[in-house]
Amino acid sequence: MVRQKVVMRCLDGRLVKGYIGDFLPSDETVSLEDESSRTLTFAVDDLKAIFFVKTYIGDKDHVERKVFSDPISLGKRIFVKFKDGECMTGYIEGDIPWGKGFFLEPKRSSGFFLVPVDDKSNNRRVFVVASSVLAVTVMG
Repeated sequence: MVRQKVVMRCLDGRLVKGYIGDFLPSDETVSLEDESSRTLTFAVDDLKAIFFVKTYIGDKDHVERKVFSDPISLGKRIFVKFKDGECMTGYIEGDIPWGKGFFLEPKRSSGFFLVPVDDKSNNRRVFVVASSVLAVTVMG
């Protein structure tokens, strides 16, 4: 099992930093070892997103690029708007689990992985929880 550094953003506004092991979009719960070595378990439906990060600190001076400029495609280009107003731009690999902006089979997957468009972002990838999304637009 590979341990991955993450920041989990909960729907109640909490940010929890720690490490998780293997995680699949079909998982209903996720266990995290926090900075005090405690194991905490969260229902995926109680999360907004899981951010797989390079560091816990990040670069607060970095302005995240939200525009697709790479000629190389890393997957389907998407724009995600969360219910709390935050927006993300990135790539999704594989089949799109929704149609016309609406999720068709929420039980099939609790969300999807997004690779941010900005390769200088502190986020390596993000697991976006479907229930926290207001709209998704496929950019082409």
